[in-house]
Amino acid sequence: MVGGTIICQFVFLSVSQASVGVLLLPACNDLGWTVGQFALGPSLAVLVGIISGAPIGKYIDRHGPRLPMFFGASFSTLCLFGLAIQSTVWAYWTLYLVSGLVGWNLFGPQIVNPVLTKWFVAKRGWALAVGSVGISLGGMVTPIVMTPLVDAFGWRAGYLALALFALMVIPVSFIMKRTPEDHGWSPDGYTDSHSSLEETEPSLTRSEAVRTASFWLLVIGLGLNTMAIISVLVHGIPYVTNSGFSRITAAFAVSFIGIGNLSSKVVWARALQSVHPKILVLAAYTSSITGLIFTLYAGNTSTQSFLTTGFFLFGFGFGGTIPLSESLWAVYFGRQHIGAIRGISYPISAVGSSIGPVLVGLWFDYSQSYTAAFVALCIAYTCAALLVGLSRSPNRDNPQMAAA
Repeated sequence: MVGGTIICQFVFLSVSQASVGVLLLPACNDLGWTVGQFALGPSLAVLVGIISGAPIGKYIDRHGPRLPMFFGASFSTLCLFGLAIQSTVWAYWTLYLVSGLVGWNLFGPQIVNPVLTKWFVAKRGWALAVGSVGISLGGMVTPIVMTPLVDAFGWRAGYLALALFALMVIPVSFIMKRTPEDHGWSPDGYTDSHSSLEETEPSLTRSEAVRTASFWLLVIGLGLNTMAIISVLVHGIPYVTNSGFSRITAAFAVSFIGIGNLSSKVVWARALQSVHPKILVLAAYTSSITGLIFTLYAGNTSTQSFLTTGFFLFGFGFGGTIPLSESLWAVYFGRQHIGAIRGISYPISAVGSSIGPVLVGLWFDYSQSYTAAFVALCIAYTCAALLVGLSRSPNRDNPQMAAA
């Protein structure tokens, strides 16, 4: 289960976000598009998750992830092949829209992480941290591999390579299972009956969860974090090249997001054994904000050491996104209905995540500078930290109230 999650999240990040910055300028220069037009494609893919997120979350609670993952990988492969051969902006937008609706969102974090949450309780932090190594590898490996490929053979070859990536998920879909209880097992750390487990970790239903203030605080706070992450992944390489660095230097620097992400996994997993996940979320956001400030300084001073350090710190905070946020959702709302709860929360937060990269791109088209946009991302992180900090574990006896 954990191994399959690693592969899924590696492919998800590679095809949906980590490769976008590599492809952006070559495609725009070849096709005569603006940065905003190109950035709208991946943002549409995120936005249409609003449509598929809620029903798919409820589906995996009942039936498991196999069928959605299979169809998601199949459609992703076809759409990425289509992106390699298209030449009009409308075809480009349509293919990304389909990819987000019935493609990679069906094997991404919002699908595989609720499954891990159901399989692990005592070692949930470790499972989520190890499973999200795929995100780290996507951020670290994909820019370095894709940049020389695209520079040598063109952006169309880049999309063809991503189509091969998506094919990797099809065999993985057959090994993913819904819950250990379906096979007569218990989640890790439990040997008692299912009822004993539910008494130890009671769960709120989706309708109960959405009536709590904490649900909305997490949706908006964690959503702002995702918006900032996607914006940096999409515009990271263009930001670095716009600051005067070469594309190879930019790819190397942005790969430090993945290095920081990967190196943080053990830290966050160990910390989750003794520290409340909300405190760790705030620490992760602080690391990411600090990293963005370093990259801003590096862009204005052409200092490569600050550039790589900044992306590393950003990636270190980014590395906590999945294990810390998913642990926080589970602590607040339990595991039984976590797919449905995450399914309804993801589409809401996806609105901001889809708008952010487009606004950054439009600002660049207007000003020919990324500086103000990256400052705005720092402000977004600060607001995210405040909202998550205000959240409390809902009172399970009265879901409409919140208690410390």
